[in-house]
Amino acid sequence: MSMFCFQCQEAAKNTGCTVRGVCGKEDVTAGIQDLLIYTAKGVGLAAQGAGDDQVIRAGRYLVRSLFATITNANFDRLRIASLVLEGLVLRGELLAGGLGHQNHPENPDILTWKPLLAESRSLEELQDQLAAALAYQAGRSGVDQKKQLENLPEEAQAVPALVEDLEGKAALVGILAQEQEDVRSLRELTIYGLKGIAAYAEHAAVLGYEDPEIYRFAAAALARTSQDENPESLTALVLETGKTAVTTMALLDKANTETYGNPEITQVNIGTRSNPAILISGHDLKDMEELLEQTAGTGVDVYTHSEMLPANYYPAFKKYDHFVGNYGNAWWQQDKEFESFNGVILMTTNCIVPPKESYKTRIFTTGMAGFPGVPHISEDSQGRKDFSALVSLAKTCQPPIELEQGSITGGFAHHQISQLADKVIDAVKSGALKRFVVMAGCDGRHKSRDHFTQVAQGLPRDTVILTAGCAKYRYNKLDLGDIGGIPRVLDAGQCNDSYSLAVTALTLKEAFGMADINDLPIDFDIAWYEQKAVAVLLALLHLGFKNVRLGPTLPAFLSPGVAKVLVDTFGIQGTGTVEEDLAAITAS
Repeated sequence: MSMFCFQCQEAAKNTGCTVRGVCGKEDVTAGIQDLLIYTAKGVGLAAQGAGDDQVIRAGRYLVRSLFATITNANFDRLRIASLVLEGLVLRGELLAGGLGHQNHPENPDILTWKPLLAESRSLEELQDQLAAALAYQAGRSGVDQKKQLENLPEEAQAVPALVEDLEGKAALVGILAQEQEDVRSLRELTIYGLKGIAAYAEHAAVLGYEDPEIYRFAAAALARTSQDENPESLTALVLETGKTAVTTMALLDKANTETYGNPEITQVNIGTRSNPAILISGHDLKDMEELLEQTAGTGVDVYTHSEMLPANYYPAFKKYDHFVGNYGNAWWQQDKEFESFNGVILMTTNCIVPPKESYKTRIFTTGMAGFPGVPHISEDSQGRKDFSALVSLAKTCQPPIELEQGSITGGFAHHQISQLADKVIDAVKSGALKRFVVMAGCDGRHKSRDHFTQVAQGLPRDTVILTAGCAKYRYNKLDLGDIGGIPRVLDAGQCNDSYSLAVTALTLKEAFGMADINDLPIDFDIAWYEQKAVAVLLALLHLGFKNVRLGPTLPAFLSPGVAKVLVDTFGIQGTGTVEEDLAAITAS
């Protein structure tokens, strides 16, 4: 096999992608991503015992690197290779302080390896060559991955040999290098949880909110996944990862709400206007703010897409009269929706799929997202981004083709729910509202995900759905009615706002005086796709929630032994048929 990746729900045959990712990731890119994780483990090990300043510096690198390897985030092998070299330079600086060598005098490979080219060129020179290659690529809009290394300028001539060098090393350090199945499964479960944590930590950090303990845990956990082969201690590490996931989501919740206000109940327009426009997708609210500021007064409208829909709920964004509403649905439908949008698209995080030729010249990436041949918007030295190229291009585009009309309702994060608490509690006490079903998580391409639509349609009228993440697109446009004025679909926001759902459940537990969170009339039918959903799942386990149904398939990275532990300890189970799940919900 030329690669092995099984981190997402669409892993080939629910086993693993071995030639090319179902997501579109090429084998070389997959290998260099594996090498980036290996490099991050080395940085984590080198950071052990470091002071706060060094831990923060290492942590910032680690969260960016982990984030870049999330499914559908970064397909650009050169950007990933650049992160590898950045990590090697950082690792060297940490080791120069003597900490890594003192703690690990045997000098394991993750602390010592370098590209072969580093014997004749410094790592800094190789970084400069990669930067030159990326700058050259930025001027070749539309270039595909196969042509990425062709006709490079003289100052980047070492780059093809460097990529080949990194590819050779990657073949030795991939997932299957660990042969013990349960150990491999537990290590990867921790790493995938860390990837989700990293995404949330990065979103908080760009708003100025950081917690050194999150960084310290990420460094320590990565170091342990490089060395620990004890299933019991690795199981404990998985649960510690869930604890840190809760801490990180709480931090991001604080960052978002203190910066943009508490989400409020909002009717979001899903129609279009006749102006040229920019469509912003992904998760990063800071990008949303900067884009709205830079498009104000230009005659260019802004629409959200997929996981950016909840930006409509924040008070700070409602002052912009050119912020129209939401266009389209979940990430996987972008090939059709980006085409019909006609305008410029900005991908702020993961969820990008290989762009079609029909819109490849009007899509941009930023943050940790990347795709060969797609222009990338980076921060300047002051942390600002210049979106003027997007605005100029948008003015030349036709207005969006309208896909639908009307509105959808959202904004039911924990602060808003707390204001409705008395109404909700009265509905429960009266018997009008008998059950809550958490149907949060990710959407995806598989036809089997119709399961969640059919479950939503089949739930009794006295049941309320609590949701967050793009899984909501399976049912948020259905006419499911309300219970005494309480909508039957309560959308808290993005996938990270699953934290809001947990806070809501804990609030209800307290209100009803229950000793155990699992005594609440609440069920879980969670849709998962990528690693942020893994972080959310581990957070739920840490908070004590049991009997979570996860679908449409259980993760391929769970070995039979690890799956058994999760089943026996937490009642984790796969989704069944629609009829089986509805029967289980109504019987509980």
